[in-house]
Amino acid sequence: MDFKFTEEQRLLADSVERLMSDTYDFEARKGFAARADGWSLEIWRQYAELGLLAIPFAERHGGMGCGPVETMIVMQALGRALALEPYLATVVLGGGLIREGGDDEQCKALLPRIVSGEWRLAFAHTESTSRHDPAHVRTTARHDGDGWVLDGAKTMVLHGDCADALIITARTETGHPGKSRIGLFLVDDTAHGLLRTAYATIDGRRAADVVMTGVRVGPESVIGNADEALPIIERVLDHAIAALAAEAVGAMTAAHERTVEYLKTRVQFGTAIGKFQVLQHRAVDMLVSLEQSRSMAMFGTMMADYSNARERRQALAAVKVQIGRSARLIGQQAIQLHGGIGLAIEHDIGHYVQRLTAIDILFGDADHHLSRLAAGGGLFAAEA
Repeated sequence: MDFKFTEEQRLLADSVERLMSDTYDFEARKGFAARADGWSLEIWRQYAELGLLAIPFAERHGGMGCGPVETMIVMQALGRALALEPYLATVVLGGGLIREGGDDEQCKALLPRIVSGEWRLAFAHTESTSRHDPAHVRTTARHDGDGWVLDGAKTMVLHGDCADALIITARTETGHPGKSRIGLFLVDDTAHGLLRTAYATIDGRRAADVVMTGVRVGPESVIGNADEALPIIERVLDHAIAALAAEAVGAMTAAHERTVEYLKTRVQFGTAIGKFQVLQHRAVDMLVSLEQSRSMAMFGTMMADYSNARERRQALAAVKVQIGRSARLIGQQAIQLHGGIGLAIEHDIGHYVQRLTAIDILFGDADHHLSRLAAGGGLFAAEA
């Protein structure tokens, strides 16, 4: 099997890596994080100019017509730089839901606004009792004339504090949560009855809790079929896991490189501590775990568009298990091998560990996905 990039993919990788190298050193990142929204609008506009916001969308909708491999390339570079901009929230999640669930008219109207950089989205799906179950939705959508009225609450909405619009999941009938009659509703950030409470996350990014009280939306705000959104949500979440895996590989690569460099330069007992064999072994353990994650991230990228939903979900669960385990091992070793300085907020290694911790938690941690994998009979289990 050929894992080499095409010429166009190599050019994309070079372009995004150069952009991040030129604009996103650690000092610049600290400045971006201190801003009100926690990221740089100027850098976001450069993403748009470079075409990064257009990657996963069809050319007829203003995009570049690329796929999961190109998204992987971008996310790895963003992971290395610890980029703060809402790429995952807007392009992968928000844009992905419109691409997968919207009709052609909606895609033509909405996706070019993402591509231009003028419009940012957030996916309001998680609820306080959902426990990573995409079918657990208690927010309700009630018919009112030709429109809908939304009531409910969402938590941990990534970049929900600064989004121009939210894509909100709601159940279109009351009763015990099940796996049907879930809709996607596009709600403007200025909608009456929409309350957002913003906060910083453990990795220095931003999120919001969202409460809807009698929020009215028109029929044009429904993305796709109001009763059949669950398969779309599951597919886009799998795309997001594949993208997160690529970001994690970028972050783990940077953490490993910085740790090895520190072992070469930190002098103690009259010599560089990297000469001690026990520390060399720990650095090698980090590398082995990194390469395991790199392989699984590539596997996740290959499976993100797989037509068999069951096998795709099992595959992405396996990816998330490995990413979570490697994130923990590499993060802990990086901190320990740096010693006390690894805990200092002024040093970048701790910020990599914080991001890797957040990535493990997002969309279900390693334990959650291991349980899901086991319940499904393992990876590519034979049909009964």
